[in-house]
Amino acid sequence: MRTFGRRSEGANQLPVPISSGNEVHSVNISAADIALSDSAELARLRTLVMERIDPVVAGELPHAALRQQLDALVHELASRERMEISARDQSRIAEEIARDMVGYGPLEPLLADDTINDIMVNGPDNVFVEVRGKLLRTNVRFRSSAQVAAIAQKIAATVGRRVDESSPLCDARLLDGSRVNIVFPPLALDGPCISIRKFAKKRYDLGSLALNGSMSAPVQRILEIASRCRLNVVISGGTGSGKTTMLNAMSRLIDHGERIVTIEDAAELQLQQPHVVRLETRHANLEGRGEITARELVRNALRMRPDRIIVGEVRGAEAFDMLQAMNTGHDGSFCTVHANTARDALTRIENMVMMGQATLPSRAIRTQIAAAVDLIVQIERMRDGGRRVSQIAEICGLEGDVITMNDIFTFQYEGENADGRLRGAWVSPGMRPAFIDRLNYFGMLDSWMRALQDS
Repeated sequence: MRTFGRRSEGANQLPVPISSGNEVHSVNISAADIALSDSAELARLRTLVMERIDPVVAGELPHAALRQQLDALVHELASRERMEISARDQSRIAEEIARDMVGYGPLEPLLADDTINDIMVNGPDNVFVEVRGKLLRTNVRFRSSAQVAAIAQKIAATVGRRVDESSPLCDARLLDGSRVNIVFPPLALDGPCISIRKFAKKRYDLGSLALNGSMSAPVQRILEIASRCRLNVVISGGTGSGKTTMLNAMSRLIDHGERIVTIEDAAELQLQQPHVVRLETRHANLEGRGEITARELVRNALRMRPDRIIVGEVRGAEAFDMLQAMNTGHDGSFCTVHANTARDALTRIENMVMMGQATLPSRAIRTQIAAAVDLIVQIERMRDGGRRVSQIAEICGLEGDVITMNDIFTFQYEGENADGRLRGAWVSPGMRPAFIDRLNYFGMLDSWMRALQDS
């Protein structure tokens, strides 16, 4: 029989511990979600099953149909070979093979769990996840490094890319938009590594972020006004701090009559407007040709009559072209950068501009930054796992060779609740901003000042 699976309704469910120190979290997944440790009998049964499967036919079947046929085949072979394997282990083998054929093996339950934001595979026996801002180890296992490698290659193949020892680095994405990075040996010493940033199905707005404690109501109002008044905003923060979530939330305030061009390395933005052009960079092929960089896309976007340009992440020489866009009539443009403070964000932008414009004097670059950027929104993932706006700063201008900044809001730590959550307040000096003319133009100055006074 050339075969393939059905997941029976109400499959055995058991909690899989996800632990960090003394803290244990449970995720309800099926018994088959933990890879079997192969005894000789189990390995032999798996081999016999694989010999009876046509991978092409199996890959075209839905999971339910494949699982149904695999259950029958596993039971038939175990009985014929007189193997002493429990019905539970037979079910696990069928589920493992089904997931290998039409899914991503042991990663499937983690991908299906909406409480998990990141999945990190550091080897077959070392799988971590991020749950509510904290990194936790799971007991999900792969059979071997070869299984990790096969799943990594399957992910890469879905976007037309290749990963192996000769090409050991790969960026890809899953069909749902989740971002994937793969590192193969010999660069990864302990076997293939897979890092997955899951695509957020829930679409946050600034109101829901305020309810989650990421900001106060006055901070929410300031960010809403910044979006509506077409201020140029840089969202800064560390890895996993919530920059893309903030960018998505702020973008919801953009007028539906505007034309928006987005530029990303891996498409993550979820804009709600009807007139959005989404552009994505392209890596070089195996011959080293065909690469399209973010800088080329930003330059091209300027010829597409955009009202706003949104760069998902500025990480190289495209910073110069982004500043040019902000300075040439594309007000209300957004971008994100990796930096630990608002001041560090300016330094990083300056350094990235110099990557592509090495002969440009530092003062000229700083003049461009001061003229282009209105606000920097700094986000931080704090020690309780919460992601909060830690600082909002305005760019005032240039004094000598130094870009001057004023804080609009800063988060001040006040203590810790009994449940471990940090307490704090967003405070403002209440100063009038340097872009007061723009606020007046949009009729938002009074609303802005009231928000500062309400803090």
